[in-house]
Amino acid sequence: MKLGVLTVLLGNQPFEDALKYLSESGVQAVEIGVGGYPGTAHADAGELIQDDAKLEAFKALIKKYDMQISALSCHGNPVHPQKEISKSFHKDFENTVLLAGKLGIDTINTFSGCPGDSETSQYPNWVTCPWPEDFLKVLDYQWNEVLIPYWKKAVEFAKVHGVHKIALEMHPGFCVYNPETLLKLREAVGKEIGANFDPSHLIWQGIDPVAAIRKLGDCIYHVHAKDTKVDSMNTAVNGVLDTKHYGDELNRSWIFRAVGYGNDYTLWKDIVSNLRMVGYDYVMSIEHEDSLMSVNEGLKKAIAFLKEVMVFEDTSGMWWA
Repeated sequence: MKLGVLTVLLGNQPFEDALKYLSESGVQAVEIGVGGYPGTAHADAGELIQDDAKLEAFKALIKKYDMQISALSCHGNPVHPQKEISKSFHKDFENTVLLAGKLGIDTINTFSGCPGDSETSQYPNWVTCPWPEDFLKVLDYQWNEVLIPYWKKAVEFAKVHGVHKIALEMHPGFCVYNPETLLKLREAVGKEIGANFDPSHLIWQGIDPVAAIRKLGDCIYHVHAKDTKVDSMNTAVNGVLDTKHYGDELNRSWIFRAVGYGNDYTLWKDIVSNLRMVGYDYVMSIEHEDSLMSVNEGLKKAIAFLKEVMVFEDTSGMWWA
């Protein structure tokens, strides 16, 4: 495995400064936001695919600091019911695919998206229960009329340009939010759909990330290293569905934490071990969204923690047998 970082957290620094800092910290790979919610602080896919000089300069920086690009990220909602919004996110997706093709990268990270409840909707509608039966009608519309047709076309576009791994981050608020919904879309669309496995989004739903790894197996195309702390007292009263602002840490049912501050070494060692058992030997990319720590301190602690739990060398076989 390799230790990586989603460079969005260093977006206030020039790209070269961020690469230098990460290289000196022992980071081996970078995941780069090139559009959508991650923004374009370090790379703008739309710009780089149009300007060969800027693209070559970008590639030279990556090479200078001996970094691997683990994935390009363009998380967005390309099936948003407001057409101008969906078009913008879809354009970011297409530009990201084109840039990946130019860079020889076969993996991009994004969200599945979430439509509205009908053709006249203005806002996404995330369904969380099956009754009243109106909600089942919404799900049928979202999946069969919007989501599956969209991703069938998107996958064909990606394949033409050499991108064969569309790693969807399972996140509440979007149609793909757990292993079951990820596998449902994969079954309908094709093996190009896989997971950008982020344990933090599963932990807050009450999902065991180790069990999820076993279920997904070789559908895992990329991994985020981010933790969640579930507040047992607040959850005991209000459950895990929580719409309070992320800054209201004291009253929320859960908050994002740097790895090791939500769950201890035992869980993270199990995550690493099970990833290896299902054949994942790629990058664990730190995503820092811990509101109780500065970017610098949170990143340093995450790097140090993962160096302790990750397995970097190939196995040498069962030499004792």
